[in-house]
Amino acid sequence: MSVFSFLCQNLKGSFKRKIELLRTEEDNFLRKNKMSPKSKKLFNIIMLGVAFMFMFTAFQTCGNVAQTVITNLNNTNFHGSGYTSMAIIYGVFSASNLISPSVVAVVGPQLSMFVSGLFYSIYIAVFIQPFTWSFYTASVFIGIAAAVMWTAQGNCLTINSDENTIGRNSGIFWALLQSSLFFGNLYIYFAWRGKTHISESDRRTVFIALTILSLVGTFLFFLIRKPEESNTLEEEVSSTDESIVDNSSVQSKATRAVDAFKRSIKLYFTKEILLLSVTTAYTGLELTFFSGVYGTCIGAVNRFGTEEKSLIGLSGIFIGIGEILGGGFFGLVNKDNRFGRNPVVMFGIVVHFVAFYLIFYNIPNDAPIASFEGTDNRAYMNPSKELAIFCSFLLGLGDSCFNTQLLSILGFLYSEDSAPAFAVFKFVQSICAAVAFFYSNYLLLQWQLLIMAVVGFFGTISFFTVEWEAAAFVARGSDYRSI
Repeated sequence: MSVFSFLCQNLKGSFKRKIELLRTEEDNFLRKNKMSPKSKKLFNIIMLGVAFMFMFTAFQTCGNVAQTVITNLNNTNFHGSGYTSMAIIYGVFSASNLISPSVVAVVGPQLSMFVSGLFYSIYIAVFIQPFTWSFYTASVFIGIAAAVMWTAQGNCLTINSDENTIGRNSGIFWALLQSSLFFGNLYIYFAWRGKTHISESDRRTVFIALTILSLVGTFLFFLIRKPEESNTLEEEVSSTDESIVDNSSVQSKATRAVDAFKRSIKLYFTKEILLLSVTTAYTGLELTFFSGVYGTCIGAVNRFGTEEKSLIGLSGIFIGIGEILGGGFFGLVNKDNRFGRNPVVMFGIVVHFVAFYLIFYNIPNDAPIASFEGTDNRAYMNPSKELAIFCSFLLGLGDSCFNTQLLSILGFLYSEDSAPAFAVFKFVQSICAAVAFFYSNYLLLQWQLLIMAVVGFFGTISFFTVEWEAAAFVARGSDYRSI
């Protein structure tokens, strides 16, 4: 056995011992309340959503204010860019999705999410005292961690769902996840209200709090348990003779890693994934826009007066409200599959087209690339704070339509082996997000909106095509499943 393998096994054993108390308490709770297997799966989904809510309260708030904070830094030795950092994160994220199914197959979804969560916390902590080198280095590591995190999340969601509950569970998870936009940005709104400059003290206070929140969410992953169907296999493995484990476990893990990688590569070229990739590409572009660009645009409009910085937080709150309402409502709608997923996606693209038009009409074209002083220009009307915040709500509502239905259809089509499917989903989404963050440094607002409108139209058509054939695809089985 190699030294690396020995250290990995000892590290995993150490983690198991440290969480034994947490698991004992959870077992007592489950026995006391006599939870059925279905209730236990629902409990896992809720804990998954709550853990992500804490983590992404920190991370999404961080992403929303990063560029504004950076432009207000007093330290002249810092030359980083929030847009460039996000481009690095999503670029590395996309490449890392090639190996993330292998990592999850070897380590397991729970430990994968925990270790990834630690890297999220490190990235946020960098803003407490930022340096250019640490800022960009952390961006690389969080890109790798994000790929593993989201692949493990998709796997955890799928193994705790079936074809009847995948839509509901996707909606529950998405609503809990996007609650993060509400809480973090609510704090930003009140903390920065009336401020035109973000001081060093303001920055440190915010990012210390966000780092703590991220760590809380990271440790909550230990409360997620394997479904009962998986316990028998786990017990069999754990009862195997130690000498056999020492000699064969490394080979077994290596085989699983290689198999997961092969399945991912083959999956890239299936008809269903190629079509869904257009829809996924659109979610990557609009993710960049609402999570990084739109808040910066609002904060750059001088005509909003002294509230321009606090409006960034208020914008994030209303994006979150849209996401929560959409995720919760469409999770309930998915209990009744008579209408399928297409009406939800159609509603989402219409909502986004309305939002794009109103943003084009309300926000100056040079807002995404404005300097520290902001912009005094106007679009086709005097900028309206109320309209800007309403558009934030529409962006969140439309995004929830697309993402809940993509999670649902991937879990439905690839229920037997979900990790590679979700890795492909995140690969396409993240590479498009990276491209969008890159061009956000240079393109005027009108061109960014046009790109999203065109890709969104074709993404909707491609989703319709897959949804119409989804039932037949599952009924006949796919070539991918025969690997």
